[in-house]
Amino acid sequence: MKKETIRIQNLSIGYHQKNSVRTVASHINATIRSGELTCLLGANGVGKSTLLRTLSGFQPKLDGNIFIQDKEIKEYKDKELSTVISVVLTDKCDVYNMSATELIALGRSPYTGFWGTLSKEDEAAVQRAISLVNIENLAQRMINTLSDGERQKVMIAKALAQDTAVIYLDEPTAFLDFPSKVEMMQLLHRLSRETQKTIFLSTHDLELALQIADQLWIMDKIQGVTIGTPEDLAISGQLGHFFVSEGVVFDNATGLFRVNNNCHTRVKLLGEGMKYEMARKALARIGITANCDVDSEIYIQVDDCFTIYKPTTPPITVENIEGLLNCFLLE
Repeated sequence: MKKETIRIQNLSIGYHQKNSVRTVASHINATIRSGELTCLLGANGVGKSTLLRTLSGFQPKLDGNIFIQDKEIKEYKDKELSTVISVVLTDKCDVYNMSATELIALGRSPYTGFWGTLSKEDEAAVQRAISLVNIENLAQRMINTLSDGERQKVMIAKALAQDTAVIYLDEPTAFLDFPSKVEMMQLLHRLSRETQKTIFLSTHDLELALQIADQLWIMDKIQGVTIGTPEDLAISGQLGHFFVSEGVVFDNATGLFRVNNNCHTRVKLLGEGMKYEMARKALARIGITANCDVDSEIYIQVDDCFTIYKPTTPPITVENIEGLLNCFLLE
């Protein structure tokens, strides 16, 4: 059963300056549960890093309370807090002369004392972390030989070896190609389920967060922090309101964002399946709104081929979408 790991009450975050206080966000009230992946979204400069540092205990809060496992964060001593919270930062880990296993073992530092000697329990925790992330093949590799995605997996394993209830990650997909971004987000989602840890991360990968996250925190300079499942935020219209751009619109049908093409013509499009969807997408790119709900004298039938029907000319059949587009572009 999911348990409440973090409880935030009337939290205000920001900075103490020379003669004033700069408040980044205030009146934040939320809970974060175990076994869930929570993604923090927002534009650059909105305060995501400030919020993450405050929740991690790296930066003092301005007001309010942060309870972690029913204990206020300021009541934790540093060493004790390191057994409750682990943090994976955005910075690339440029380490030489150290294997992946040795780096992961540093996650046991809160438990090993001054000399850092690993007990059998520590070694078991390291091996368990390696297994959870499925990086047995990387265990003996030197860190400087790993790709960005492989290094990120090692850093996640290090956080798992630290054996904390909470894992915070700052932009864990920042330096990755798209397949690796998907793999990383799916890995974190799986780990939240398998370990029942609370995993909270900041990200700019909006589309992935909408599809994979259990909870979204959307941060905005005007609205503050809005929290909910991706689906509830879509139904309420809050997703569409937060990410307003002339070139982007929220698609209620898919629950995702798409490019807002400036369409000047409307054509009825009949058919179904992938060819229908690809024809609709391609026509939108050249400024034509095309779907089955459009009422127009010109219509396109999508079957094995694409047939264009116009009131005053014979039907035109083309085999592919390139040919379909040419029929309209050449007019």
